Amino acid sequence: MFDLRDLYQQVIVDHNKSPRNFGKLDDCNHQADGYNPLCGDKLHIYLRINDAGTIEDVSFEGDGCAISVASASLMTDALKGKTVQESQIMFEQFQHMATSDLSESPDEKKLGKLAVLAGVREFPSRIKCATLCWHTLQAAINDAASPAKTE
Repeated sequence: MFDLRDLYQQVIVDHNKSPRNFGKLDDCNHQADGYNPLCGDKLHIYLRINDAGTIEDVSFEGDGCAISVASASLMTDALKGKTVQESQIMFEQFQHMATSDLSESPDEKKLGKLAVLAGVREFPSRIKCATLCWHTLQAAINDAASPAKTE
């Protein structure tokens, strides 16, 4: 029988080896840094949001563990074309999934491919690795002067 943990590991490896939307976005109008002091993950999120509040493009750069890079890669894929309001809802849904009880199944309808990261719940110290990009996204949307942190 296929194990969800196998899929989790495959997705993490794939998105870590070949992250999507990795690199500087030259024509961004929002950006922020993020830092996870627990393991040293560092991210920089670039956003281009149009006047209607839609995320036209998003990318990231940085150094981090496989979970951090894979989460940022999956997040950037999921955000393109979404409104800032929709991104806030996705942030809340992702945060809930990552911190919920292991017995609670992730809502794949709402989260799509992001649901595969529910596996981080089995490793509490890695939750911050998976959520760093989301906190950095919030900092970028709000033009925060200080880096987003997971602490």
